[in-house]
Amino acid sequence: MYFENQTFLVAGLSRSGIAAAEYLRGRGAEVFVFDDVEDKTVEESSRRLMALGCIPVKKDELFEKAEMCDILVLSPGIPVDHALPVSFRRAGKRIIGESELGVLALKCPVVAVTGTNGKTTTVTMLESVLRAAGKNAIACGNVGKPITSCVKELGEEGIAVAEISSFQLETLTSLRPHVSVVLNISEDHLNRHYNMENYIFLKSRLVKNSTESEYCVLNYDDPVVRSFKDKTKAVVEWFSLKEKVEGAYLENNWLCYNGERVMSRDELPLDGEHNTANALAALAAAKIMGIGNASIIAAFKSFRGIRHRLEKIGSVNGVNFIDDSKATNVDSAIKAIQSVKGETVLLVGGKDKGYSYEPLFEAIKKSGVVHTVLYGENAFRILDAAVKSGFTAVTLCRPFDLAVRVAYLTAKRGQSVLLSPASASFDAFKNYEERGDKFREIYKILLKERENADDLAGATREDTDE
Repeated sequence: MYFENQTFLVAGLSRSGIAAAEYLRGRGAEVFVFDDVEDKTVEESSRRLMALGCIPVKKDELFEKAEMCDILVLSPGIPVDHALPVSFRRAGKRIIGESELGVLALKCPVVAVTGTNGKTTTVTMLESVLRAAGKNAIACGNVGKPITSCVKELGEEGIAVAEISSFQLETLTSLRPHVSVVLNISEDHLNRHYNMENYIFLKSRLVKNSTESEYCVLNYDDPVVRSFKDKTKAVVEWFSLKEKVEGAYLENNWLCYNGERVMSRDELPLDGEHNTANALAALAAAKIMGIGNASIIAAFKSFRGIRHRLEKIGSVNGVNFIDDSKATNVDSAIKAIQSVKGETVLLVGGKDKGYSYEPLFEAIKKSGVVHTVLYGENAFRILDAAVKSGFTAVTLCRPFDLAVRVAYLTAKRGQSVLLSPASASFDAFKNYEERGDKFREIYKILLKERENADDLAGATREDTDE
């Protein structure tokens, strides 16, 4: 790309869209920006980008301006079959994403992680390990900073630890990581990708550019991921909870790497088999990057997880509150309910993503979940799955705020209220982070109400004593 001689249209002013526009303007490109959402956040972003010289585009002039542009920079939130990218494709013009811009600009090695679940945890673990070893590692991509925002800071000596989603892989063609990691594949985003074949194909694109001089870490326990070995020329290493493989594996409760015991599973602060698998994937990637055991052990022991992923936020009147808002699909929610100790009232719901919820209720029947509270746009569809599965301990309550209160009132002392929605957040929130923050806000309100009630009861007792 010749930035000073080409015109770009950045569609979607989310975090990545803003970063892409800033990056392009910094290189002298003419940049048009557009977002079909009209709210204060988008307005503020547009004003900020206008100050840099970007040209905002209105809805009624979009396709007229699009004809003037050479390259479309598409937000991950906009599907490739949207009318705008279709028009660019028909005109023979290039369509890329912010990640593609970043990858083309990076001069340092990349460790890239994809999968349905566990990406953010694994990327954050890897960043911690590399930093513990004194490396300039930055978590970026679908988590942390957009890749274009990290180019200067990383330079030639840093290591980009990139979380890559299936949405990003739609427009990402130049990535060739030194280490690619594929964690797992299960049903997700079928409302976007239509079927599992398309979804699996997109995930496999992470490893397709690799040559014999790169490495690929694959989940041996996942048959779909295991098949990716035939889709790459990279040197393949495995991670496994079940088998002793070439790579990282669990043996006699020890995390091992190619015959060497590294640390006991009991020393990992995170619960759940899925987190053990994430740690094994991070271990394999770290070893390939030449990191010693001392740095790996130190980082793993101090790792406390990520926000909105089985995050224990407190208790009210003996009822624990756990924020797992990041569980945006069924498989992730199943892993959550299997990890939480004791009895649970589960909050489920949000925006539908096109898959079946019956497997969730089959897992619920074998778990400590004693009641589910359904909310959100897809509440009736989830209710239908509960009925078909024979799980009747269900309350339907569409508004999120009220659903959290109902879950709290339903739970008994010693039980937990677990927000693990198995759904996207876009029916009522901008993202899963905002949903998790709202859950925490309601928890604080309930805590304050309880404290006020206790104070009032105490004052009443004092009046009676007098």
